[in-house]
Amino acid sequence: MTVRRYAVVGGGISGLVAAYRLRQSCGPDAEITLVEASSRIGGTLRTTAVGTDSLDVGAEAFIGRRPEVPALLAELGLSDQLVHPSSARPLVYSGGRTHALPLGTLMGIPSSAESVRDLVDPEDLHFIETETARPFAWTAGSDVSVADLVGSRFGSQVVSRSVDPLLGGVYSGSASSIGVRAALPTLAAALDGGAANLTEAVLAALPTPSPGPVFGGLRDGYAVLLDALVAATDARTVVGAGVGEIRRESGGWFVDGVGRVDGVVLAVPAPILGRLIAEVAPAASQAARNIDLASSVVVALAFPKTTELPQNSGILVATDAGLDVKAFTLSSRKWPHLEERDAVLLRASLGRFGDTTASDRSDAESIQIALADLATVANIDAQPLAATVQRWPGGLPQYASGHLDRVAAIEAGVADLPGLEVTGAWQRGVGVPACIASATTAAARLIEVAR
Repeated sequence: MTVRRYAVVGGGISGLVAAYRLRQSCGPDAEITLVEASSRIGGTLRTTAVGTDSLDVGAEAFIGRRPEVPALLAELGLSDQLVHPSSARPLVYSGGRTHALPLGTLMGIPSSAESVRDLVDPEDLHFIETETARPFAWTAGSDVSVADLVGSRFGSQVVSRSVDPLLGGVYSGSASSIGVRAALPTLAAALDGGAANLTEAVLAALPTPSPGPVFGGLRDGYAVLLDALVAATDARTVVGAGVGEIRRESGGWFVDGVGRVDGVVLAVPAPILGRLIAEVAPAASQAARNIDLASSVVVALAFPKTTELPQNSGILVATDAGLDVKAFTLSSRKWPHLEERDAVLLRASLGRFGDTTASDRSDAESIQIALADLATVANIDAQPLAATVQRWPGGLPQYASGHLDRVAAIEAGVADLPGLEVTGAWQRGVGVPACIASATTAAARLIEVAR
């Protein structure tokens, strides 16, 4: 019997799932090697200690209406880990005070002036109210930044106070660094379909309310899922060793540090992908290199149980508020199971695309800034029992204007390379469900080639 050999380059959730799917399809005899350049497996998923407690300091939630995470948990016997957030809603800090997160918006883009009446000044409210009376032009199939579209139709305050806070949480970017077509496909479809103005397009693009929780999480953190995937995959795992070269060989591929394999999955950030495929797919390589990455910093804090948090799930911060922190997750309010912990837990997120200030600070400076901003937005000036700083250099791809064209160019460029597949957060969405789906597809294609 011929033993199949595979390499998966990249040990984030995409690489782990790809390796797991290969093991499922090929059985125990296949030789699977997982190579990760950093010192740990998991990518931007990490559960770490904060004093005597633990907390996710990367992604902490997933879209609950997508099936991928619950299905994977069930496969791995982890369904009891599935939890959902409380009904508490987030706040937005703007203009020196907190406001309720606007309802009736699409990623912060209002469907009416009433949606953001409490957030913007009367002049901008009038600008929103009269939007339907102003001439509007949209070329089907075109793409612009969210800031350009929304700012021109609803004003700059809507961008900085309603849209930026939400996009910052998803992409570590802003409305200026994110394109409409990739980040808001339903809005792009409404515009392509002939919406007379942005207000009409937003109303058409709003999701239909559906039962069930919007988000989900894991009771003991993403570390439980990562450990289970590593165990179930049973791969030879190499950490702290980047791959310098891949090249085609007769009947397969050569992967630096691994050797000859029958197939390889590249589950790496777009710029690294661009470097690895430069010789075998130059056009795809250039497209990958054109996808920028954003860096961020998470400060996890544990406070005494007597600390009073607002009765909200978090506090998003407007980009014109003059603060450094872009969002606070009030973890002990957001997740009911965390209320049982020994301390009050929360997270501060800092850093946006194009701004290296957060990344340049020391851990001690990051903690002090997080505490200062927390006192400003929530009137909490207690000293924490513990603080943990997690840095995410190049942690999230920016879905800028034209992103879908770049993805299409990458996929077309590697389509004629049998035995090589690509996956990652740059491809079909930055969330965990999207990464699981993309990795599953990549592994399935690789197996199909082998048959």
